[in-house]
Amino acid sequence: MTAVAVIAKECLPGRVKTRLQPAFSADEAATIAAASLADTLRVVGSLGASRRILYFDGDVPPSGASGWELIPQPAGDLDERIGALFDAVDQPLLLLGMDTPHLEPAMLDAVFAADPEVDAWFGPATDGGFWALGMRRPDGDLVRGVPMSLDTTGARQLQRLNGAGLRVRMLPPLTDIDTPADVPAAARRAPELARALRALRPGGVRE
Repeated sequence: MTAVAVIAKECLPGRVKTRLQPAFSADEAATIAAASLADTLRVVGSLGASRRILYFDGDVPPSGASGWELIPQPAGDLDERIGALFDAVDQPLLLLGMDTPHLEPAMLDAVFAADPEVDAWFGPATDGGFWALGMRRPDGDLVRGVPMSLDTTGARQLQRLNGAGLRVRMLPPLTDIDTPADVPAAARRAPELARALRALRPGGVRE
C-alpha cells in the first residue's frame, strides 16, 4: 500500500505565492495558494492511498486535510525537509507539492499499479523542477544534497534516483503555478482555484 504526502505551508499573505505579486496582492496570492492546496487535497483524497499525510509548515492546517495525518516540517533547507519525510515513512511513499492543483487522479495511476518492476516515480515540472517524487523504499539520502528551486533541480533529482540504480517510472510533466499567467491556465482544471479566481477577478485575468 502506498502513502501519499502533500508538502505545504500555511497560506498566509506574504508567505506564499510571492512571485504572483504585484499582479496579485499578497492577500490575493494567499487566496490563490489556499485554493490550490484545496484542489490538491481533493485529488489526493480520491486516491487509494493507505495513508494521507499533510507535511505542514504552519500553525493552522486547512480544513480539507481533516482526518489526515499531520506531520510538521522540521527546520532546514527544502532538500533536508523532504529527506526527513522520506526517512520517517516506512512504506511506499509519493510526495506531491501544492503548486499543481490541475493534477488529475489518472496521472497517478502508475503509482498505484503495484508494478514490481518500478522502484520510484518522478513527475517533472516544466520549469525544471518536479511536482511528484515517489519511492517504493523511501530513502532521504536520495534527496538530501539535491539543490532545490533551480531550473536543474528535476534533472539532478532524477539523476540521483537513476544513479542509485532505481527503476524510475516517469509521470506526465506539469506546470507549477509560478507566474500570474499560470493561474488561469491551471484554473481550467482546478475547480477551487477557478472559483477563487472568479471572485478575485470577476472581469477575467490576462494570460
